[in-house]
Amino acid sequence: MSEPDAISAGQGDLDGLIRRIDPDRWLSSRFIGAGETRADVVAIYAFDNELARAPRVASNSLLAEVRLTWWREALDEIFEGRPVRQHPTAQALLRAVERRGLKREPLEAMIDGRYRELDPAPMEEGEVLDWARDTGGLSAQLAAEILDPATDAKMALAGGSAWALGKRLAEAPDLRPTFLKVIHAARSASRNLSVAAFPAVAHAALAGRPASNDFARRLRLTIAVARGKI
Repeated sequence: MSEPDAISAGQGDLDGLIRRIDPDRWLSSRFIGAGETRADVVAIYAFDNELARAPRVASNSLLAEVRLTWWREALDEIFEGRPVRQHPTAQALLRAVERRGLKREPLEAMIDGRYRELDPAPMEEGEVLDWARDTGGLSAQLAAEILDPATDAKMALAGGSAWALGKRLAEAPDLRPTFLKVIHAARSASRNLSVAAFPAVAHAALAGRPASNDFARRLRLTIAVARGKI
């Protein structure tokens, strides 16, 4: 299967790419001190953005499935020890998996979570909660696992889910009650994360709360990290 015209195709600088297309999570990753650790977290965000792109840019659901299948095949290569396709995000993900001993299951679930977006029918509350968990939630869980293997990484699921839901509020304002329930749960769960793991959910402090400028966003995030509270 040929490589999709992915967001990072031809891009060697994933960090710069995430800064441009995923500014919230890029900002939260600035609170990760070690460069190699930060790069592995950014690899997770790049992978999530590649998957998010499949339903958005494909002209029909079949082509979107082809894109998602391409990434499932990349996971096959990574976890079966075969040569991994020369794609910047796939290569960065390979390094993260090898360095951190990440499991395939959450990465596979991130792919599966995008299939619901191929259905144009509005999501019911249970479906949107599953979608948020399997996209932003699992990304945050993996980031927490990378940042501190000793922490309970599942405590990051709610924070990542709240962030994912917050990104949808502009186009689906009816999701606000669901978002409010999840962000409340996230504030409670995030207190159980270690200081080292907190940047995995720090960006949830920006969810559903538009800031007037970049300085305001940075300040809000800095306060959240300093207090250890979303």
